[in-house]
Amino acid sequence: MLDLLRVAGDEGVSRLELAERAGLTPQGVSKIVARLRAEGLVTDAGRRASTGGKPATVLRLVPGAGGAVGVHLERDALVAVVVDLAGRVVAERRTAVDFGAGVEAVVELVAREVRLLAGGALAGGARVEGASVGGGLVGALVSGASVSGAVAEGASAEGASAETGQAEAAPVGTTPAEASPAEATPAEAAPAEATPAEVAPAEASPAEASPAEASPAEAAPAEATPAPAAPLGDTPGASPAAGREARMPGGGQPEGFPVAVLGVGVALPGPLDHERGVLHRVTGYPEWDGYPLRDALAARLGLPVVVDKDTNAAALGLALSGGGAESFAYLHLGTGLGAGLVLGGGLHRGARTGAGEFGHHVVLLDGPACECGDRGCLEALCLAAVARGDLDEAARVLGTGAGNLVALLDIDRVLLGGRTVAAAGDVFVRGVAAVVAARARREGARTGVGVALAPGGERLVAEGAAQLVLAPLFGRADGG
Repeated sequence: MLDLLRVAGDEGVSRLELAERAGLTPQGVSKIVARLRAEGLVTDAGRRASTGGKPATVLRLVPGAGGAVGVHLERDALVAVVVDLAGRVVAERRTAVDFGAGVEAVVELVAREVRLLAGGALAGGARVEGASVGGGLVGALVSGASVSGAVAEGASAEGASAETGQAEAAPVGTTPAEASPAEATPAEAAPAEATPAEVAPAEASPAEASPAEASPAEAAPAEATPAPAAPLGDTPGASPAAGREARMPGGGQPEGFPVAVLGVGVALPGPLDHERGVLHRVTGYPEWDGYPLRDALAARLGLPVVVDKDTNAAALGLALSGGGAESFAYLHLGTGLGAGLVLGGGLHRGARTGAGEFGHHVVLLDGPACECGDRGCLEALCLAAVARGDLDEAARVLGTGAGNLVALLDIDRVLLGGRTVAAAGDVFVRGVAAVVAARARREGARTGVGVALAPGGERLVAEGAAQLVLAPLFGRADGG
């Protein structure tokens, strides 16, 4: 029912239409709608003109009744967004990252950025259209059990303005001045005084946002002020948070944050174990191997946390938005190379979250060494060509890998994304499409496979990370 309301959008849908689409009786729909309304999830969207009978009341989802923070963590940058139930980005934050600064320093930075982006929403007690969102139906749907009041004790993330939402972030790799890791629990660490990191209200949809408009260090202060919202329960693959109290940065409880935060999704380079939230060896950074990122962040934030590969998060977001196809591959070329696979309408992670380790397919025996320890990997060849400034060659190599995927999986479409692709989109789309089309002709394919830039720009992965938390609420954990 919630998914039908989500798909209907602002125009809404009548009870009779809900009954027809859900295969339920009007009486059954009325009972469900009454409960959704009591939980603050549904409200009236007006009436439709009569066609002979009583004018029908139209219902719509209340977007601010819930939302999630999505974090895209790369080796050198972080993008974080808050996404409401309608899939709209309502706040955004970016900052630089240095994976080489050490595991604890990077994880503390992620926690700090989430607090500064939506800190007030972590404190509990928000009300949406007169209904409390501290548990109840939303919590049960997200987790199967309410975890109301689960927040992080004594977490005072100072350096943010309670009036504007503008915040300061400490450089990655430095220890907050107020609490060093040896002196405080993770939840107590607060950011030190440092140069401001950007916090921006999200005014544009993903399709409208231009990747070139702002660098990670540039953005306007947020206009929306975070307000308290109750943390809710677990999602599939998520770690429940400890039952402690968090405070708004600066100690305040400002009004007006647009959504109640249900959890945090984190997307980063693989390989990793999505079910346990444990990282495997991130290429070039062996110290991350075996790190329990999900539980470490949940302990710091007091919220459910879901961890997945960046490519899986992006593919999930594309599947939910209809931006892909029934079966497609999302190829992400940034500081590394990976793939997200949607097969038969659903995200395909594999039995061990191992699907989509596309960058480490060997395509040149005894080729150049790759940081993964093998030789001749797609990632090594692509990145070497990019480093030389030979983008046509990088696109040809990427196209060779894409052609292998098309032949192996018989997918309908290839979508390209990532920072390196975004910087020269036409070159990569043209080069990859040429290789894929030539291979299809040789193999006698009746129809071509489309190659295009993935919609969403620089926020695509972060928005998909938020959907790791939200999609289960709509019965679409894998996008299907």
